[in-house]
Amino acid sequence: MSDESERSDPAAVFACAISLWVTCKTWADDDPKLNLSDAYSGMDQLMREIMRISEMFEEWACLHVEFEALSEVWPYLLHELFGDACLLFLFPTALAEFDESDCLRIALHLRLPVKVNEGLPVPIIVTAANPVADAPFPAFRIQTVRTLEEDGICEPFTLDDDPFDEQFSTPYFALYGVGSDGLLEHIADRRTYADAARLARNLIPGITFPDSSYVA
Repeated sequence: MSDESERSDPAAVFACAISLWVTCKTWADDDPKLNLSDAYSGMDQLMREIMRISEMFEEWACLHVEFEALSEVWPYLLHELFGDACLLFLFPTALAEFDESDCLRIALHLRLPVKVNEGLPVPIIVTAANPVADAPFPAFRIQTVRTLEEDGICEPFTLDDDPFDEQFSTPYFALYGVGSDGLLEHIADRRTYADAARLARNLIPGITFPDSSYVA
């Protein structure tokens, strides 16, 4: 990585590794049938997998997480939460299956501020007040949605959903007018957040949708 801000932090990698190691060991201590040494043909291979995962997640986060929006110290957060989050999606004997899709699942579970316009299926809801007084819509909203492949029904895509659920289309961005009663009226769909924000600014000059966004 060329930019200094995008270089992985050894402290964060170490925090991930310690957290995941402790969580795996806790699972094994609580389950007599879970033998991590047998599962990995030795504990050294388990530690290699833990280091691989830790380095992959930190490198992924350097590219996709808006660190300036974090209120916690990054390595401390990872030390406290990473191991448990990781094992929500993978059993301790299946760490070799960890890939970049799991990085996003963990980041969303931890409610990290993941950048939107990065080619990732990231759920967001961004609302901006209408600068025009007494307008029919006091506010406008950009929200991620996706289509159920089987019947074409459009549904909101939220933080509680699997970003890689094959039953659904790739998420896209819907622009809504928000009525005074809170009800939404669909205006248009766009492929990217930036396109949806640009459309909103063209339709409502002075509205303050930012150029880019992240999970909040």
